[in-house]
Amino acid sequence: MPRVKRGTIANKRRRSVLKSAKGFRWGRKSKERAAKEALLHAWTHAFQGRKEKKRNFRALWTVKINAAIRPEGMTYGAFIAALKKKNIIIDRKILAELAENEPDVFKKVAETVKS
Repeated sequence: MPRVKRGTIANKRRRSVLKSAKGFRWGRKSKERAAKEALLHAWTHAFQGRKEKKRNFRALWTVKINAAIRPEGMTYGAFIAALKKKNIIIDRKILAELAENEPDVFKKVAETVKS
């Protein structure tokens, strides 16, 4: 029977754990046990972070739209309600982008909603 060298799977697992922990600080990037523990926490926070990112961006868009619509004599809530009433389907992301980069176009949208 030929001789079997062991450890390839274990080494592969260790290597992948350390590869995933690349960029961590101190021993968590180089010590397998610390890296494993750090990754357990990092991956759970990564999942939460993806959900939080969506919340944060929506809040940011709301602030940008509100800031741009106030000089037009409307509030954010009234503006969104008027958009829905007029069946204008522009999402908040695009509205925020217009408010920031294309104020003239945003003004036209506001005038359309007002009248």
